[in-house]
Amino acid sequence: MEHSSAQRDAAPAPPRCEVVSWPRFHALARRLAGLVRDSGYRPDLIVAIGRGGYVPGRVLSDWLGLMDLTSFKIEHYHRTRKERAARVRYPLPAEVTGRRVLLVDDVADSGETFAVALQHLQDRGPPAEVRSAVLHYKTVSPYVPDYYARRVTAWRWIIYPWAVAEDVGSILQGMRPFPADADEAARRLAGRGIRLPRPVLIDLLADLPAISAG
Repeated sequence: MEHSSAQRDAAPAPPRCEVVSWPRFHALARRLAGLVRDSGYRPDLIVAIGRGGYVPGRVLSDWLGLMDLTSFKIEHYHRTRKERAARVRYPLPAEVTGRRVLLVDDVADSGETFAVALQHLQDRGPPAEVRSAVLHYKTVSPYVPDYYARRVTAWRWIIYPWAVAEDVGSILQGMRPFPADADEAARRLAGRGIRLPRPVLIDLLADLPAISAG
């Protein structure tokens, strides 16, 4: 997952957010798979950029009927805070020399993650061809993926269903004063465009120390 810190700092306070539900994610993933399939590109291997690309990569492998799936991890963000620079934490374990690769992440924002990822693939190969695919392409990104399910022109922080505890937990942790209960948390989060079921908020508030430590 990559988000531009410059764009985040430039966004109005509180920053705009969009929560992607599991059904919405599934629809985006199906659309993305269709775009890849209709383009005629036939990858030999799907490579997911961790952590944001893990779930999209797995679902794309299902819809494309391609079981050859691997990944490597790039560290760029810790919750909603950006690390100093994108870097490969766990290298790619698979052989990519001479293979057609589909490189998958959840979002293209700053472009830094893809710059590091593409160089890493070349260092481990070179592959015959690399094309990239994301669920959301933010037009602030200097890197334009080959395939994207949705184009985002008005910047906002996108919260995917596999990152709700991490992202929303970080937002809650930064609230001053801290919400007294789930109802207050719901009201304040709604001002940022975040609406979650009450049981989820209750769990988040109860588990926040553990989430923050992770």
